[in-house]
Amino acid sequence: MAVQKNQCIPLEITGLTSEGSGVGRYEGEAVFVPDTAPGDRVTARIVKDCKRYAYGIVDKLEQPGPGRRDEDCPICRPCGGCCFRHLTYEAELEAKKGFVLDAFRRIGGLELPIDQVLASPQEDRYRNKVQFPVQRDERGHAVAGFYAGRSHRIIPCEDCLLQPAILNQIAQAVCSWMDENGVSPYDETSHTGLVRHIFLRRGTHSGQIMLCLVINGRSLPHSEAFCSTMLQRFPEIQTILLNVNTQRTNVITGLESISLYGPGYIEDSMCGVPVRLGPLSFYQVNTPSAERLYALARQYAQLKPTDRLLDLYCGMGTIGLSMAQDCADLVGVEITPEAVESARQNAARMGVAARFLCADAGQAASQLAAEGLAPDVILLDPPRKGCDVATLDAVCTMAPRRVVMISCNPATAARDVRYLADRGYQPERLSCADLFARTKHVETVVLLSRETNPLTVEVRMEVETGEVKEHPTYKRIQEYVQEKYGFKVHTAYIAEVKRMVGLDMHKIPNAVEQRKHEYHPCPPEKVEAIKDALRHFGLIAE
Repeated sequence: MAVQKNQCIPLEITGLTSEGSGVGRYEGEAVFVPDTAPGDRVTARIVKDCKRYAYGIVDKLEQPGPGRRDEDCPICRPCGGCCFRHLTYEAELEAKKGFVLDAFRRIGGLELPIDQVLASPQEDRYRNKVQFPVQRDERGHAVAGFYAGRSHRIIPCEDCLLQPAILNQIAQAVCSWMDENGVSPYDETSHTGLVRHIFLRRGTHSGQIMLCLVINGRSLPHSEAFCSTMLQRFPEIQTILLNVNTQRTNVITGLESISLYGPGYIEDSMCGVPVRLGPLSFYQVNTPSAERLYALARQYAQLKPTDRLLDLYCGMGTIGLSMAQDCADLVGVEITPEAVESARQNAARMGVAARFLCADAGQAASQLAAEGLAPDVILLDPPRKGCDVATLDAVCTMAPRRVVMISCNPATAARDVRYLADRGYQPERLSCADLFARTKHVETVVLLSRETNPLTVEVRMEVETGEVKEHPTYKRIQEYVQEKYGFKVHTAYIAEVKRMVGLDMHKIPNAVEQRKHEYHPCPPEKVEAIKDALRHFGLIAE
């Protein structure tokens, strides 16, 4: 029998969803209840019945589960940012491990054990960035806080436990200064008022602070007095900026920033990589946890001194640059121009001769594959939507020895790992890292290795003759043909000829099958040139 709205039912919470709600079963029907913990026994009031499942709220906590603790933030429920303040940290980590395992099993069809669960070194005060929206309260005062769930109503917050205390103090000081100087908060309904957001960054290692006001205009009244007041009270501030956003939009920042004081950025480091952070920089918000995650990715990569590393979705280059000393060559790809320029500057400050391309990851990967780039290891760190098919196909065409995937979304990670697994890449190790303690988010890192690797250079000894032969890369074949015959050959032609002469293409999808445009067969003269190269490298008989 289906439950009814407003019905109160006894319920034991047996698990958590990836959104952080508890789930239990009542007469066979799943009931989802927020703010509950596994093992809780509650009386739940049904608020919505969806026939095969229902949503409820806690009417009474009858018996707490072993992982429950008292909430330590008075606004965590209406704010909604921290959905696990009622759990012990051990229970939270166990839940996040479950989210990852469930996604890989259910979406990827993969039974992989969790190798490591990397806890955050700090459960609170770990964020290096905060963006406080600003509104007027019922008394007409400027207040900073966070939007309540599914609304644009601000829940005022004087001390968010996820931010360093000094960032909360600066936000409160800005609001007081606004009231004292008649500077109005932005009103999104009327598109009037000036200050939309208070945007703060703090370098975890350097302690430097950036203060940026996102404004509906191009200037701030009494800006010199503002800078003087803030700097006198908070000497850790290294730069103060205005970010111009005059659009009717939910997007927080605009494209233009104006420096009122200092260089317009702060400096910090990540895994030893020096970085400069401005308002538009993408940067992991939990530096110590990110350093643990990147160290594990480096361990998974197992780079050799002669290796070429391709870092797709490289952002400011921090992951790839943290591994640059382990390899001979680093190429990074990122679509955001500001991030690419930052990556180049970071590499220059480190003295690393890396190459960074500003392009869509899928398009760049396809182009690099067509050029014959033969990376030994590829790093993937896509956004929440995951990798597109073009990127994954190009990865397979380039046929690296290993792929290391970092993801902030277990669901899309499982989907993409499944795609690669179906094309000859064996998922070997899976770990998760908590970069967002007390929230529902969790990062994953996966190591995939080729089941067989016919395209990478392997040296073998012929027992009878002692002769050393090598299995060439596509690039080595291209170079041989170019030098001897004076023309270029596409990787698709090499794949076609290899198949023509009966060489094992293994489970790697060849370039011929992946071309998006009309395919023209390999010209006879190029067929003979490629066969000559295969004979030269000992892959086919004379």
